[in-house]
Amino acid sequence: MPGVTIKGLTKRYGDVAAVEGLDLQVKPGELVSLLGPSGCGKTTTLRLVAGFLKPEAGEIWVGDRCLSSPITVVPPERRRMAMIFQSYALWPHMTVAGNIAYGLRFKKELSKADREKRVKEILRIVQLELSESRYPGELSGGQQQRVAVARALVVEPEILLLDEPLSNLDANLREEMRFEIRRLHEAFGITTLYVTHDQAEAMVISDRIAVLRGGRAVQMGTAEDLFQRPRSRFVAEFIGKTNLVDGIATEPGVVTRGGVRLRVASADLTVGAPVALSIRPHMIELVADHQIGTVSARGDNLLRGTVQRASYLGDAVDCQIQVEGSDVILRVVAPPGLRFRQGETVSLAVAPSACIPLVESAV
Repeated sequence: MPGVTIKGLTKRYGDVAAVEGLDLQVKPGELVSLLGPSGCGKTTTLRLVAGFLKPEAGEIWVGDRCLSSPITVVPPERRRMAMIFQSYALWPHMTVAGNIAYGLRFKKELSKADREKRVKEILRIVQLELSESRYPGELSGGQQQRVAVARALVVEPEILLLDEPLSNLDANLREEMRFEIRRLHEAFGITTLYVTHDQAEAMVISDRIAVLRGGRAVQMGTAEDLFQRPRSRFVAEFIGKTNLVDGIATEPGVVTRGGVRLRVASADLTVGAPVALSIRPHMIELVADHQIGTVSARGDNLLRGTVQRASYLGDAVDCQIQVEGSDVILRVVAPPGLRFRQGETVSLAVAPSACIPLVESAV
């Protein structure tokens, strides 16, 4: 199973660069999600990989084959790829089995019996054995999506491309299909590029995630890497929820803003330089007065603040707390058993390891 290598890829529409100097490596058998907001270049990248668009600069390689460059573009039908679209693109007049078998018609080496056997096997894998004679209009959205996935997998592509395949499903179905797509990837091991704007979706299904902005990959890594070690404001805010605190490095491992002094996760800060910190809401602990001594002893940052808002969410209480002596308002996710009133004074504990300096603060 080959991987995909993208080198300096650029695609422009007039004066606007949809993709600009993109470098990306997808290992053989890996599922990589292209994650970012609308207009960041993720779908354009996928269409360039599929061969629907020609780049102005850069190259796309699959294994040792160069499929796209400014000089030549191998047409889509010769790329050994399958693509799943947002709209499913199923034939309404064909049964489930007919839709899945459609691509096998072009594999002349397969007998009719072999095609039927392969269709029945993929129907079993996607759990649609009892629906092979039904038509797309008779299926739920989730079932239609399974048909689209089965149709792509049955032709045994080298590369699988998915463009926001779950965006038309309701929230519950979307969550179910995330795990289904991950299960199918683990079963087949096909090198996969997956486009989404949903960070939770990307975190569930991906081996690695490439966060795109302005046609460039600003950071790439596992879900844990991106969540725990964001390098920029953009990634910190886009992957999960966070508090961003802008301050000044007053010591190599200390950042100050107003009356707030925070020991941080790095001792490599340049004294006097501006620093942005990312602090995840669930990493901030609300502590009772009798716990303050213990918190101080373990070296956590200890802050006092006033509750501005507290919203009960069932599995948690979402609070906004104004920190004393500063203009900093921290969002805190507390256990559901805790109850707070607006204006109540509370104590907060923040471990230095939870205060992540952002290397690329302006990005």
